Amino acid sequence: MKDQITISKNFKLLTFVLIGIGVVSFALGFVFDAKRTWANYLLNNYYFLSIAIGAAFFGAIQYITNSGWSAAFKRIPEAMAAYIPFAGIFFLIMFFGMHSIFEWTHEEVLQHDELIQHKSPYLNVPFFFIRVIVFFAAWTILSKVLRKFSLKEDEVGGLYYFEKSELYSKIFIFVIAITFTLFAVDMLLSLDPHWFSTLFAAKSFIAAFLHGSTIIALIVIILNRTGNFDILNRSHLHDFTRYIFMTSIVWGYFNFAEFMLIWYGNIPEETVWFVERWQGTYKILFFVNIILNWFIPFIVLMPRKTSRSKMIIFPVIILLMVGQYTELYYIIWPNVVHESKFGLLEIGAFLGYAGIFSLVVSTWLAKASLVPKNHPYLQESLHHHF
Repeated sequence: MKDQITISKNFKLLTFVLIGIGVVSFALGFVFDAKRTWANYLLNNYYFLSIAIGAAFFGAIQYITNSGWSAAFKRIPEAMAAYIPFAGIFFLIMFFGMHSIFEWTHEEVLQHDELIQHKSPYLNVPFFFIRVIVFFAAWTILSKVLRKFSLKEDEVGGLYYFEKSELYSKIFIFVIAITFTLFAVDMLLSLDPHWFSTLFAAKSFIAAFLHGSTIIALIVIILNRTGNFDILNRSHLHDFTRYIFMTSIVWGYFNFAEFMLIWYGNIPEETVWFVERWQGTYKILFFVNIILNWFIPFIVLMPRKTSRSKMIIFPVIILLMVGQYTELYYIIWPNVVHESKFGLLEIGAFLGYAGIFSLVVSTWLAKASLVPKNHPYLQESLHHHF
């Protein structure tokens, strides 16, 4: 098994090409349709940040639960979490597009809307970005501390740094759970400041955990196919898919509960959000969203045999990636763009962010041993079978 990976020139070139496509797409987008371009900016910022946050949460859970099976793969969530500070910079740049995205930032709207006035102590631009800075600072510091402990564990061995990682992971999961739900409220729920949903933030957090776990499995499978992680076996795959299977069920439950309670309550302030999305293309996306993020992973990954097959898991992961995009599109577009537009701008913007994310993750993977050397549960992971 390779001790450390090297990034090929072709892969680096590919990421730079993707980034170039993204830059050109955004540049042309701001010229021809600024509002739609800012919607793409928010969607892709949130998409890749949620993956990184979900991966960081996954890594912390492995420490807290003393999971042995995943010890050999912990460099993957560490590398994905390295994207968080880059996402923070992108979100700060969003300051220049606030008026194009959020209704509550318009002074004329604030003057004539009592509900937005009531929410203005929380929903105001200075406090909004103070929260953004605080959230990203907490995520970045804690993820870097855990990464530092992980590398120190490689150097000296023993249980000291493992126990410190376990302690800080317990802090990290609470920080993520609280701050990311607030972050989802800021970035997504506040797109319609008149809408109320008590389950939206929790559903957004579960979606991040689901798709973060999914991308971890994807990277492991890709590295295995390129000659790394030759330790990967069907038992490891089974455990990865249990996370995907489990979180897709929880996401499906929250999604159903949110819709069912709002439908049953039939309160105009709550139902208006779904009424707007039960028209035209958005109604189709409502069902596509459920099929991709819950139904397919639930049905396909339930059998033991399919949950251990890379040929089955790989396409399910791709569909879940599409599912996350459709969910965010379904949330953002009706409030920002108002029309269901999808074209070269959306494709180019996503490819650009995919290039940045891939470059960051691969660079951090190459900075340390791919498999941790002195993890106390490493042997259990290397010989994991059931």
